Amino acid sequence: MKRTARAFWTGPPGHGEIRDVVLPDPVEGEVVVRSLWSGVSRGTETLVFRGGVPENQHTTMRAPFQEGDFPGPVKYGYLNVGLVEEGPDALVGRTVFCLYPHQTRYVVPASAVTPVPESVPAGRAVLAGTVETAVNALWDAAPLVGDRIAVVGGGMVGCSVAALLARFPGVRVQLVDADPARAKIAEALGVGFALPADALGNCDLVVHASATEQGLARALELLTAEGTVLELSWYGDRKVSLPLGEAFHSRRLVIRSSQVGTVSPARANRSYGDRLALALDLLADPALDALVTGESDFEELPELLPRLASGEIPALCHRVRYADIG
Repeated sequence: MKRTARAFWTGPPGHGEIRDVVLPDPVEGEVVVRSLWSGVSRGTETLVFRGGVPENQHTTMRAPFQEGDFPGPVKYGYLNVGLVEEGPDALVGRTVFCLYPHQTRYVVPASAVTPVPESVPAGRAVLAGTVETAVNALWDAAPLVGDRIAVVGGGMVGCSVAALLARFPGVRVQLVDADPARAKIAEALGVGFALPADALGNCDLVVHASATEQGLARALELLTAEGTVLELSWYGDRKVSLPLGEAFHSRRLVIRSSQVGTVSPARANRSYGDRLALALDLLADPALDALVTGESDFEELPELLPRLASGEIPALCHRVRYADIG
């Protein structure tokens, strides 16, 4: 009997559907995983859903187990937590994280899954991909004890960065966002909060993750002389204007990019697997539950994605639950 599953696909930009798929039989060294949870990364996935991936970034933006091509039809996603049903004895029955799209069951190499520590609930483990981005960003930024730091943009990535910075000794961390509702999330993460106009300046480091040119301009304003903005935003096909006149040069300000697709050169001796395992260990902190702001059934994804993309649902990580089907 053939194994079957159901998968979410983006068709024409702005539209999605659930398709039936036939799974291959696993061979030696592969695992069959039944999905328990997946997460919608609101920034990147809604950009893909809208068809906003620039043509010259189609290769760079491919997810590890993506099917189809941009702008669509495409099966896209990378935050999946499931239960290994078949495979090597050491993995059968284990809860694992995998960079797999939204699908009820799937077959992948055993090397593509990472066991979730017993200290981390399966539902929280969907955040692993985003916390991994935050780990890489902080490897790039290399904050120091006592630094004054702002995180501009209280989305999923910005909040993950703020949550990790809250553990650094002696630092002043402030989450900056135009939505006052983010104050409650900042409180849960153990960091300060401010609206953009009220943010504290003289920052040694500003991590920018708002994906807006206004946010990036404000990030530059918050720096002390010779300070650095670490840019985490992904703008897709949008152009961004910046105020690089005025005091930008005289104050010797720095804008530096960071991207999770490459392990930070500052930790070149670490592998992608090392980085992901660290992110999963860090998810033992229950404060990170604050980043999960909504939950829906898998079958609701075709109706859910347009609402996330339009901002009707102002989610950070929207979690998708799976019944034992497919």
